[in-house]
Amino acid sequence: MTVRKAVIPAAGLGTRFLPATKTTPKEMLPIVDKPSIQYVVEEAVAAGIEDILIVTGRSKKTMEDHFDRAPELEAELAAKGKTDLLATVRAVSSLADITFVRQGEPLGLGHAVGMARRHVGDEPFAVLLPDDLIHPRIGLLARMCAAFDSCGGSVIALMEVADPSAYGCARPEPAEGGLVRITEIVEKPASADAPSNLAVMGRYVFPAAIFDAIDQVTPGQGGELQLTDAVALLMREQAVFGFPFAEGRYDAGNKLDYLRAVVELALEHDELGPGFRDVLEVICRREGIA
Repeated sequence: MTVRKAVIPAAGLGTRFLPATKTTPKEMLPIVDKPSIQYVVEEAVAAGIEDILIVTGRSKKTMEDHFDRAPELEAELAAKGKTDLLATVRAVSSLADITFVRQGEPLGLGHAVGMARRHVGDEPFAVLLPDDLIHPRIGLLARMCAAFDSCGGSVIALMEVADPSAYGCARPEPAEGGLVRITEIVEKPASADAPSNLAVMGRYVFPAAIFDAIDQVTPGQGGELQLTDAVALLMREQAVFGFPFAEGRYDAGNKLDYLRAVVELALEHDELGPGFRDVLEVICRREGIA
């Protein structure tokens, strides 16, 4: 079945970016001229996904407003003849069919994904974690959806990291089509116990069977339901594949990597890129950076 639905869990508090995220959702922090959540939605749309469920929490209403129509703003832009900006604003609200549901308690990523069961039904679906920004040129999710169509099993994005203890971590064995078959998956193992240095990144394509696995998961540390534990249970019933990739990922929940995303995407911006490059050159000369 073609993947036409996606779930974006976006209920986190964003404590690593306080005080900026005290009243502004971390997903609404801008990357150049778009909030980071818009890049994630656009990635899903580029992969052919038409129906997106965003799982939110308290103080996330601005995210809903961003993807809604803004009649007053649109009327003002039209009256002033700012047709380009008007088209940009209207395009955001027509990216996809976007629905929101609130996660009332912070019970973990597995719980957040499980809340999508009624919306997804029996269809396969993608999960995109908004802290993981993927450069548009990579086309990662589109390639994962194609792999899901060909292999018929769950597909999880994997990337080599220096310290797997901060991630879900997978033990791979060779498979066809550029994939690996995952034989073990654990959440944030001690470095010495990690099954490999292949870390789970925030892109998944699942069959609906993942919901049954989530229902069987028991709460772990902090009382949370881990999605990684549900994947481990699903592996007992069917094959789960890894999709290794090596570039184009930014951790938008990390301040330094967030700044890297801003700089790199600003340099590629059609209007801002050339001028921003000049600004960077001036700064580098002033700071003695080659």
